[in-house]
Amino acid sequence: MSFSAQHVKAARLHLRKSDPKLGAIIKSVGPFTTKARRDRFGTLVRSIVSQQIATAAAEAIKSRLETAIEDNRKTARKRGQPYCPKTILDFSVDELREIGLSRQKATYVQSLAQHVVDGDVDLAEIHKLDDETIIESLTQVKGIGRWTAQMFLIFSLARLDVLPVDDLGVRTAVKNVYGLGDLPAKSEMEEIAEPWRPYASIASWYMWRSLELDEN
Repeated sequence: MSFSAQHVKAARLHLRKSDPKLGAIIKSVGPFTTKARRDRFGTLVRSIVSQQIATAAAEAIKSRLETAIEDNRKTARKRGQPYCPKTILDFSVDELREIGLSRQKATYVQSLAQHVVDGDVDLAEIHKLDDETIIESLTQVKGIGRWTAQMFLIFSLARLDVLPVDDLGVRTAVKNVYGLGDLPAKSEMEEIAEPWRPYASIASWYMWRSLELDEN
């Protein structure tokens, strides 16, 4: 799955017409550049690892984990994606902790791997389901909440109309762009984002990018 050029073009045109404030951001940021990630299991593992820690720390842990997986795969003469359920299950919780994951996160990534191996979460066919059914499927796994499932919808399945109302970055951008006194509540987010439909994912991406404009 990927964001098609046709969909992105239609989204940018719609958003610029329906929301002048967002239109100004689109003009400043420029083209929509996100590409969907093909490695679905790896995307979820990386999301779990990154939860509630600084970006630099998360990147360091992911790098060590990928190195450990590669070393383990060489020893076992395995081939395939850097992340796959069986490579995660090759490690014990204590071994994952030595790499840098907390005990909780080590348990989470192993739970995800086991769900995939057991067939409770079918990542190969999950794209055939609607958004809410995918969220329901993923959130049965400990460590995957609605936000993580929504990030998967956007960045792995390229779903066009996902509004991550709990995302701090999007909420902060909405507060800044629309001159709000406080971070918007869910109901306020949904009201502001109504003109974005059916391209809330693209709009959210531009909201994230607007924070980088503020830094310059």
